[in-house]
Amino acid sequence: MIYVALRSIVAVLAGWAVAVILLIGVELFSALVHPFPEGFGNTHEEICAHVAIYPTWVLAVVVPMWGAIALVSSWTSGRIGGRWCAIATAVLLSAALLANVAMLPYPLWFKVAQPLVILVAAAAGVWLTAGRTATTTEQE
Repeated sequence: MIYVALRSIVAVLAGWAVAVILLIGVELFSALVHPFPEGFGNTHEEICAHVAIYPTWVLAVVVPMWGAIALVSSWTSGRIGGRWCAIATAVLLSAALLANVAMLPYPLWFKVAQPLVILVAAAAGVWLTAGRTATTTEQE
C-alpha cells in the first residue's frame, strides 16, 4: 500500500517536472520573439502591459505548445502512476493555466482557446493511460 502511495506521489511530481521543463521552453520562446523592454521592473502592471501587446501570432503558437505540455505531462504521470495520477496532473495544470489567464490581460479568443486546448490535450494524456492504475503499473 505504501508503495502505491509513494509511486503516485512520484508520478505526479514527475508529470510536474516535465511540465515545468517544457514551460521554461515556452517562456524562452516568448522571451525571444517578444522580449521585455529595457528597464523592465517586473511589476504586475508592467507584466500586464507587456502581455497586452503580445503579437497575435505568438499567442497562436503558444496555444498548441501548452497543449503539448498538458498531453506529455499528464501522460508521464499516468504512465508512472496510473490514470488517477494523470488526472491529478491534468487538474493541477489546468488550475495553473486558469490562474494565469485570469490574472493577465490576454485577448478573449486566447482566454477561450487556451483552456479548451489544455482540456482536450490533458484528456488525451489521460486516455492514453486508460486502464492503468497504480496497482497495474506495479505489476509490470
